[in-house]
Amino acid sequence: MPDTLQERSQIDPQYTWDLTRLFANDAAWEQALPELDALVAQAAAFAGRLTDAPAVLQYFETSTALARKLSDLYCYASMRRSEDTRAEAAQSMYARISAKYAAAAAALSFAEPEILSLPEETLRALAGDERLAAYRFALQDLVRRKPHTLSAPEEKLLAAFGEVAGAPAEIADCLQDADLVFDPAPDSAGQSREVTGSNYILLQTSPDRTLRENSFRSFYKGYRQHINTFAAAYAGAVKAATAEAAARHYPSSRAMAMAGENVPEQVYDNLVAAVRAHLPAMYRYVALRKRLLGVDELHYYDVYAPLTGRSTARYTYDQAQQMVLKAVAPLGEDYVREVRRGLAQRWVDVYPNKGKSGGAYSTGTYDSEPYILMNFTGTLDSVSTLAHEMGHSMHSLLSNRSQPPQYADYTLFVAEVASTVNENLMIEQLLKDEQDPAARLVLLNQYLENFKGTVYRQTMFAEFEREAHAMRERGEALSPAALNALYGGLVRDYFGPDLARDEEYALEWARIPHFYRPFYVYKYATGYSSAVALSEAILHEGEPARRRYLEFLSMGGSAYPLDELRHAGVDLTTPAPIDAALAKFDRLLADAERCAAALGR
Repeated sequence: MPDTLQERSQIDPQYTWDLTRLFANDAAWEQALPELDALVAQAAAFAGRLTDAPAVLQYFETSTALARKLSDLYCYASMRRSEDTRAEAAQSMYARISAKYAAAAAALSFAEPEILSLPEETLRALAGDERLAAYRFALQDLVRRKPHTLSAPEEKLLAAFGEVAGAPAEIADCLQDADLVFDPAPDSAGQSREVTGSNYILLQTSPDRTLRENSFRSFYKGYRQHINTFAAAYAGAVKAATAEAAARHYPSSRAMAMAGENVPEQVYDNLVAAVRAHLPAMYRYVALRKRLLGVDELHYYDVYAPLTGRSTARYTYDQAQQMVLKAVAPLGEDYVREVRRGLAQRWVDVYPNKGKSGGAYSTGTYDSEPYILMNFTGTLDSVSTLAHEMGHSMHSLLSNRSQPPQYADYTLFVAEVASTVNENLMIEQLLKDEQDPAARLVLLNQYLENFKGTVYRQTMFAEFEREAHAMRERGEALSPAALNALYGGLVRDYFGPDLARDEEYALEWARIPHFYRPFYVYKYATGYSSAVALSEAILHEGEPARRRYLEFLSMGGSAYPLDELRHAGVDLTTPAPIDAALAKFDRLLADAERCAAALGR
């Protein structure tokens, strides 16, 4: 691994992704770009003609071909831009394909409303027509959504108000990212530290408790000064969602949000009820945190503090690859072979370089191999990230191989399942190999924090959303006082009696951007719980669970997400998967308590 940040040209090519499988070079991309215009024109020419099976079939085939070409061009330009965000040529490519993407979406926006405007009996006949068999599921889904589709003029009117409905989120974003200023926070040595929205969580993970407290007070002082504006913005977003739900004849904004993926509201309610039933385990974790931190009172600025010394272990990329291969071995020889092939054939862009996009992601198209962007630094987190992103890539690979292009993309509801299964298999392997109490406690702390952040906290957020939207639908005001009281009560419920009552934590709702995308956060909790249930089954049940899981990875978007998960062995229409995941949390917590006792803490 390079000791200093290098220019892209200095990175050994074996540690960069090989994009030639998508386009041979930028010149080949440029030659392919004009082909889009002809495909857009062909698809747009079907406007007003989508009334019978032959026309609908031709349109679907044309738009699918367009989507594939557009995906290839967009993905390549996006990855080239990620390699070095300073490169003007890549920026130009990305800007041009983004513009064509928007133009194509606008040109084809007629299709779904036009098909949905057909009488329901016509739609059902189309869905049953053998000539459209390859698109049957998509057509059946259109039939399902027909009762909530308005007339063409009404749909056009709602679309025209789209920007207005998005204004509250833009206002909150501008306030948070541009206008909100925080006082500097002194650390325990008296040195002043800058507080920003981007470094706040980093400051909250500092071992310096004085810095944590002062940054916490500073941060929420800033939010308190603007809480009326934040409340007005959030209330506007809730009003927009509830108004659209009423216009579309849904019983609530939550019902409308969940209908997109055909997920019944009982899944949401099961999640909240199951997590609440397991709150005593969370209280034990809070008590353990208080004990390990050695504080008389545990405050909200202590909930991110590291319980143990950070792992100082460092790994080469070669070691990381072997660790990932060992971790995914329970998924079978074929899975391991594909992961090994991907690592050898340069799916992964490994090291940071000057100008490279931060973070990590998995991408790719129906016609390409998967690709992974990383910024590998040799830490255990970097190794875990490689396992995580490889989970996404293998999900895409198996979906693409098994499904036609129109059904290859999986839904957001299941998007994080495969990545989290891989991540859990990794940490389970590390725990299996590590018996030293101190080193084991580091791993257990990471595992428990994943549960706390992804299951408990996201469910707390989900409960806040459920009640805030219900308040609006009951005609109650979403005032700052009402929102603070709601959120503050949930924090006390979820963290329990060992958490000191800091008035600032009631303001935290104002900084959660996902609340402006209604009823999205619950998917983090259901996805993580599903992944825990699946990884536990793979490790303990063996071959039958492994087979079901690989079949699930191959289903893409060919069925509704709950049906896909049910095929894998997870039925989220019952609380059983949530109960099983939180039983795992309880076992991990007991292990951490034993390690702490062995260390005399």
